Order: sequence, then structure tokens, then C-alpha cells
Amino acid sequence: MKYFAGIDIGSTAIKIALIDEEKKILASRVTPTGSHFRKNAITALETTLSEINISMDDLSYMISTGYGRKLMKESDESVSEITANAIGAIEAGRQHGDIKTIINIGGQDTKAIQIDDMGTVTNFAMNDKCAAGTGKFLDVTAMNLEIELEELGDYHFNIKGAPLPINSTCVVFAESEIIGLLADGHNKEEIVAGIHYSIAKRTVRLAKRVGLEGNVYFDGGPAMNKGLVAAMEDELGKELVIPEHPQITTALGAAVLALEAYYDEMEEE
Repeated sequence: MKYFAGIDIGSTAIKIALIDEEKKILASRVTPTGSHFRKNAITALETTLSEINISMDDLSYMISTGYGRKLMKESDESVSEITANAIGAIEAGRQHGDIKTIINIGGQDTKAIQIDDMGTVTNFAMNDKCAAGTGKFLDVTAMNLEIELEELGDYHFNIKGAPLPINSTCVVFAESEIIGLLADGHNKEEIVAGIHYSIAKRTVRLAKRVGLEGNVYFDGGPAMNKGLVAAMEDELGKELVIPEHPQITTALGAAVLALEAYYDEMEEE
């Protein structure tokens, strides 16, 4: 059996996907990036490989992507996260049919990508100037409300009234706004739902810049937040395609590209 690895070294998390020649996911991992990008990436990769009892020497090909992709010298090559995200979405969303638009919310940025039938990127937009529309915003919200990040979805659906409008366009000012809303006696459910709709509105505006066609695929860690998903679907007016493991889509795409690069090289020899 041949093994292929994709490693997505993001600003906040390292994501790894290991696949075989049939593109079956054999193992995956999501772990904090920390301050030592390369060291932590290698440790995460070795730990993931050990789950299926192989080592780095057993890998036929490996591609790195993401913010820290150039630091992973052990990779055979590196590709942009936009390219890897597109290929990963095509693979993970295959059973859902016509994936033409991808929305990715990461820890520090938000991307909207339009692709054709072959998974080639035809247009994309990215907002990384402010964390108010990203996973970081959700982290800050949970911290200020003194609840677990995983609980945000439950709070969203337990709301009794209407979501509160969150007007700040910067995460720092939004943090102050959240504290002020709590001081005014508003409950956590109203605030959480307001945050979700604030992120959803920003994200949908970004997606409309690249064009909303076909099924819309949503990935990244925030895609596991059911409250945010509900707000996004309200803003879009349609259901989103959510993969089983939304955090590893880009790593999966890198692994698929690794497989294709390996067999391309074999054909050339």
C-alpha cells in the first residue's frame, strides 16, 4: 500500500490528512500550531503516522500548505491553501454533487472561493484585515462570556428573544461591546446569536463578491458550530454542505495533490 500526506500549517492549528492510493482517509489530526511551527508540525505528523504503524519513510509523497508551508522542509513540495482547499472540497463534497463555491473560516482569516467542475479556482476573495469575521472572534466571545467554545451552538438555539446586533467591525471593539451588553443586562444567548449573525453577514458579503453558484461548501473549525451554520444558512437562504471533518479539508486537498503528483512522476519515468 502507498501512503500520501497533506499537512496544513495554519496560523492557529496544524491539520494533517493521510490517505491511501484509493484516496481513503486513513488518519487525521488537528493540533494547535503554537510558536514552534516546524517542530510542532513534525511531531503532529509523526504521531498521526504512528496511528497506522508507519513512519515518514513510508510516505510516497507529501505536500504542505497553509501559512507555514514553506517551513516544512520534509515535504516534497508546497501549494497554496486556496488550491488545496478547492481540491479538498471537491473530494470531501463529492457525494453532494455540484460544489462550486467554498467558504472557509479559519482562525485568522476568511476565504470565499469559486471553482469549476475540475476543481480549478476561477475566483477568490479573502478578508484577513480584521479578526471580527473569523474563528478568533468566536474564541474571544466564548472567553468573555465564560463559556466553552463548543457550547456556542447550544446557546444560539436556546435564545428566547432576538439576536442582538453587534456593530463593531474590529474584534477589539467587539470585545468591549460584548462586555457592555452584559453590563446592560442582556443574556448570553442573545449575544452569542448576535455574534453568529455578525460573522454570517460579513462572510456572505465576501462570498457574493466571488459569486454564489452551485452547492456552497463550508469548512474550517467554525463549521462545527451549529449555531453559526444556522445563521449562515439564514443569510444565504440555502443549506450549506458541511463535511464530516471540516477542519481537515485543506489538508485532504494537499494529500490528494500529493497522490496525483506521485503518479504523474511515475508516468514521466
